[in-house]
Amino acid sequence: MARPSKLSPEQWLEVERRVIDGESIRSLAREFCVSEGAIRQRVSTQTTRVKNVAQKLAEAQTALAELPIRQQYTAISLADKLRNISDNLAAAAQYGAQTAHRLSALANSEVAKVDDADPLKSVDSLKGVAALTKLANDSAGIALNLMAANKEQIKAINDEPPRRRLIDPSKLSDQALEELLGAREIDA
Repeated sequence: MARPSKLSPEQWLEVERRVIDGESIRSLAREFCVSEGAIRQRVSTQTTRVKNVAQKLAEAQTALAELPIRQQYTAISLADKLRNISDNLAAAAQYGAQTAHRLSALANSEVAKVDDADPLKSVDSLKGVAALTKLANDSAGIALNLMAANKEQIKAINDEPPRRRLIDPSKLSDQALEELLGAREIDA
C-alpha cells in the first residue's frame, strides 16, 4: 500500500500550477519539504499534458487571428458545430449502447423459452431471439464505431491505473469517517 502523501490535494494542485508557470522543482521541493523525485513523478505527466494543450490552444488562436474577421466568425461557428456533432454522436452512442443492452436482455429471456431437447418446437421463440439479437447489434453500431475510431485513446484510458480520490478526513464528520472505514472493511 502506498504511503500517504505529505501534501494535501490542494497543495499538489498548487505545486503543479507553479511548475507549469516555470518555477523550479528544486525550490518547490524545499518549500513544501518533499523530494524533487516526488514532485517530478506527480506532476510530469500532468504538466506535459497541460503544456501540450496550451501550445495547441496558442497555435489555434494565432491561426484564427491571422484570418480575416468574416472567416474568423466562420471558423468559430464551424468549431461550435463540430463540438455539437461530437456531443450528439457521443449521446447517440450511449443511448444505442443502452438500447443494445436492454434488447440483449430481452433476447436472453426469450432464449429461456427454447426447448433444449427439441429446439425446433420453439421456432417462434428462436425467431424472437434472432430478431432481438439483430436489433441489439444494430443499436450498438454507433457506439462500436465511435470506440473503433478512438481505439488508441480507449486503450490508454483502460491501461491507466484507476485514480483513487483523496479524502481530507478533517472535512468529514465522525459518522462519515466511521461509514467510510466500515465500507473499506467490507471491501477488504
